[in-house]
Amino acid sequence: MSLAEGDLAPAFTMPASNGRTVSSEALKGKPYVLYFYPKADTPGCTKEACAFQDALPQLGSLGIEVIGVSKDKMKPIDKFAEKYKLAFPLASDAETTVAEAYGVWVEKSMYGKTYMGLERSTFLVNAAGVIAKIWPKVKVEGHTKAVMDAIAQL
Repeated sequence: MSLAEGDLAPAFTMPASNGRTVSSEALKGKPYVLYFYPKADTPGCTKEACAFQDALPQLGSLGIEVIGVSKDKMKPIDKFAEKYKLAFPLASDAETTVAEAYGVWVEKSMYGKTYMGLERSTFLVNAAGVIAKIWPKVKVEGHTKAVMDAIAQL
């Protein structure tokens, strides 16, 4: 991963669920969580998205925006968001430009085959647009709590 805590968060603009657009420009002056997940509506990604959805009232009361990012196109993202009633934006990074800027478009391997894919990672960005915390290779279980604990330190 090329980014480090204390670095400026790379700029982005992406289409998102429910006809929205998310951009770092629109988030200026606000802290946010940007999390990358491999594929919409798969077991781990669903569990992670639902955990963030459950934490939204607390996150919202702290003024924290949450954005999920995958390489999926908008149609499967919209279906995923609708199926699980996800209120926060799920963004499509189909060209992997944002994933590459954040260093999470990586070589993976499964059953001896190597391929490029998204590494499940989360970035907490403070109101100044600086990366306050990075969670690489996220394990879904207990992750939202770790993010909430880090937010308390902002």
